[in-house]
Amino acid sequence: MQQIHKQEKEQFKKLFKQEHLDLFEDRFIILEVFLQTEQHVTEAELHQLLKENGHDLSSDFVADTLKLMCRFGFASKNRFDNGEVRYEHRHLGQHHDHMICTKCKNIFEFHNDELEDLQFTIAATHGFHMLQHKMEIYGVCSACLQARARMLPLAAARQGERLVIKEITGGVGARMRLLTMGLRLGDKIEVITNQNKGQTVIAADFKRYVLGRGLARKILVERHK
Repeated sequence: MQQIHKQEKEQFKKLFKQEHLDLFEDRFIILEVFLQTEQHVTEAELHQLLKENGHDLSSDFVADTLKLMCRFGFASKNRFDNGEVRYEHRHLGQHHDHMICTKCKNIFEFHNDELEDLQFTIAATHGFHMLQHKMEIYGVCSACLQARARMLPLAAARQGERLVIKEITGGVGARMRLLTMGLRLGDKIEVITNQNKGQTVIAADFKRYVLGRGLARKILVERHK
């Protein structure tokens, strides 16, 4: 990877000087800091990294340099899951796809030769000449799956268990309903009554709450240690 980065820097110097772009030294600093991170960064995150490395450059200048880096093929930008625009290295002759965890938002790169060949085969079968492609797989990463495995729906908890509210899966409506009742993420609760049907009665902060079956299924809890 160090050899690749060395080549990128040499080509950066050649192209940017060839195009007579201004403030080359400052733009080269941005490239160096960009190559030091293996993360998918936003403009703001790259600007912060530059500050942390002692470089006081304006956010507009960073954004303009990133645009040039994309134009000349040193960086590429993605908007995963319709979120913020993120930039990553674009090394010539290399291709990878992405897996995005919808829970922690981490982005994982992967490459599979068999998958690449299959995509070309599928395109050719349909008489389609593929120029470029990208694959984004959305799901839950192994770390989040392990954390989720430790959780269970409140509806499945046993009478007498002491738990912590960790997550609410029912969207804004369920969250607002709990907030209105006075329950929040992180609250420690005790199951008073739960007979796997009908209502569930819990206690939190010396108060009792009666929850319907549907709402109890949307509350994910973890056993309190």
